[in-house]
Amino acid sequence: MVSDDQLLLSYKEGNAGAFEAFVHRYHGPLLGFLIRKLNDVSKAEDMTQETFIKLMRQVKSGDIPSQVKPWVYRVALNLCRDHWRSAGYRSEYCRDEMPDAVAQDTSVVEIYEKQETRKHIIAQLDHLSDVRKNIIILRFYQDLKLKEIADVMDLPVNTVKTHLYKGLKELKKSFEQKKGGSEHEQRFL
Repeated sequence: MVSDDQLLLSYKEGNAGAFEAFVHRYHGPLLGFLIRKLNDVSKAEDMTQETFIKLMRQVKSGDIPSQVKPWVYRVALNLCRDHWRSAGYRSEYCRDEMPDAVAQDTSVVEIYEKQETRKHIIAQLDHLSDVRKNIIILRFYQDLKLKEIADVMDLPVNTVKTHLYKGLKELKKSFEQKKGGSEHEQRFL
């Protein structure tokens, strides 16, 4: 598999197809991240496109980011912050997540419990600080490594670990307070 750096270097040298391959690699995950952050598909699509345009300009100017993946998410996160500042908008997370693909032997009750658990998790994320909320989303929804999250958030890795641990601990406590939580929720945490 061709690395991100190789794709961007190839694009810098004039291969437009290399940038298309890079966009294909990151479009879905980045769009999903922005939809969760903005709760607005149209705005998320615009910001996804704007993120790639910023990267395109950066590469064309001769400066390929040393760690591309964290750079892309940091730019997207900064675009969200700019949007919220300019619109006086407060972040909200999507509350109507689609259910995961389920096995045919999964009962309706199990599907319902998973959806309810997901809704509760997302609702509880809103009670966390923005830093902890972003770290948990980047880690578990975007599958970024701790080092990559540290680069995106411009924090030391140990600080990211601490926020992740404390954020998960807060989520677990909220489940325990929810009348002992359902059996599925207890298995999740």
